[in-house]
Amino acid sequence: MPQTTTAWSTGSRGAPSRFDLIAILLVVGFLAFLGAASRGVLAPITTLDASPVSLEPAFLPGYVARTTLRMFAALGLSLLFTFTYATWAAKSPRAERILVPILDILQSVPILGFISVTILFFLSLAPGRVLGAEFAAVFAIFTSQAWNMAFSFYQSLRTVPTELTEAARSFRLSGWARFWRLEVPFAMPPLIWNMMMSMSGGWFFVVASEAFSVGSTTVTLPGVGAYIALAIAQKDLRAVAYAIAAMFAVILLYDQLFFRPLVAWADRFRFEQEVNAKPPTSWVFDVLSRSAWVARFRRQLRRGWANTAAIVKSAPKAIRFESREHTRRLDLLATLFVLTVVIVSVWKTAVFLAPELTWHDIGTTFGQGAITMVRVFVLILIASLFWVPIGVYVGLRPEVARVVQPVAQFMAAFPTNLLFPVAVMGIVTWKLNPNIWLSPLMILGTQWYILFNVIAGASAIPGEMRAVGTNLRVRGWLWWKRIALPAVFPYYVTGALTASGGSWNASIAAEVATWGEDHVKASGLGAYITDATVAGDFHRIVLGVVTMSLYVLIINRLLWRPLYYYAERKFRLA
Repeated sequence: MPQTTTAWSTGSRGAPSRFDLIAILLVVGFLAFLGAASRGVLAPITTLDASPVSLEPAFLPGYVARTTLRMFAALGLSLLFTFTYATWAAKSPRAERILVPILDILQSVPILGFISVTILFFLSLAPGRVLGAEFAAVFAIFTSQAWNMAFSFYQSLRTVPTELTEAARSFRLSGWARFWRLEVPFAMPPLIWNMMMSMSGGWFFVVASEAFSVGSTTVTLPGVGAYIALAIAQKDLRAVAYAIAAMFAVILLYDQLFFRPLVAWADRFRFEQEVNAKPPTSWVFDVLSRSAWVARFRRQLRRGWANTAAIVKSAPKAIRFESREHTRRLDLLATLFVLTVVIVSVWKTAVFLAPELTWHDIGTTFGQGAITMVRVFVLILIASLFWVPIGVYVGLRPEVARVVQPVAQFMAAFPTNLLFPVAVMGIVTWKLNPNIWLSPLMILGTQWYILFNVIAGASAIPGEMRAVGTNLRVRGWLWWKRIALPAVFPYYVTGALTASGGSWNASIAAEVATWGEDHVKASGLGAYITDATVAGDFHRIVLGVVTMSLYVLIINRLLWRPLYYYAERKFRLA
């Protein structure tokens, strides 16, 4: 970013510049958004029934604000989870053997499974208040965002180039300094792309998170998801069109105000900067970087961060856990704690299921899981063949990526439910097989994990590697084989692994389609869990969720995890 003159940045005689004024407007607008979106959160939960969701377009801006606030709250929780959980898994071989399989299981548990188990708990945190239902919705959205970001950060920490690690040792960086000065900056560009994907994933499941029913407990929060659910129930195509337009507008808005500034800021952390390459730009980033008031605020933050680092550095090694002995003890205790929780959870699940279910129920559930597994494999294969070449093309051209980014975010955010009218009417009219024609709905939102990760991988291909290929006239399939595919393979595995788990999760919404009074259902584990949830059959809900988790865990252990380690060993930079 070029430096601006003092007069331009601060105005004459210390008066605020135009950049200061625009920055103030952005901050005031953000505070106004928080105030408007959080209105009614502490109200009695009976107000949800007294003021039900309306399909009038005038209410839609308020619904959009409420949903967006939930999305960003979940994104903040996902970042906290990513920096802690993924870091622990990447840095501790002992913990990794437990934490990574747990992460595999967590990303496979469908949102309805989380909601059905946690809804009563979250409602009890704020008895009789809307806040408890808001907690449940935010947690549900969190479960659609966190796992993708954690896998991305974990993969980045495992593939930090050797020369950067050696430089950190040469400068004698502490564990704290190494994490924030080396590892987080290196992981930031792909993490931001996955944050975009996670936000879109939250939109994809927004209907399930805002309008859910488990047995006799029914909660409908004001938001875009509840608006869409009501529009589908009433077969109101006009309201569906309004919802699509509102989603498109808000995605473009937070792309301009949030993600584009992040992409422009994170470009400085790319491992390799190509000569004469045009960096990504953002008008919001330009305003904030040229505002003198923002600069003062940044200096205060930097001073506070330096004080925190000094406190950490001056703390005894036993507190900082930098000595090998204390680190090993902490790691062992934490691992034993996690292992104990897992064993107790398995035992409690077995005790809960054993009296009510038969071997026939278990066999039926695993048979339905096999059907869903075949769908997932076929869809991931088709999506890979289509999106990997496109992702490489986009990632190598920043100017194209700037155009594709908001479009891909919108397509990834497009809820499956909005296609129910087309799917149901088409299947009913032409008497099509739901087992085939409902299947594409499973990959509709999750295929973008592959695209976003491949774009991130292609954009990280070192310029000298591409220059060598050009000088040696490496073209055609040889270029893909020797340069493109090896470079993006670690990123592709992350995307495909997450897309696979997300497709299992999406089967809940995709294997059962409803449009008004018309219902179309395909065979599969997602439909099984949906039926059990509607019926309030907690035993079969748990059985379905456990079966889905086992399928995903076994597939990840036998397929994706070996590919993950192969990519780490074979295609690591340096």
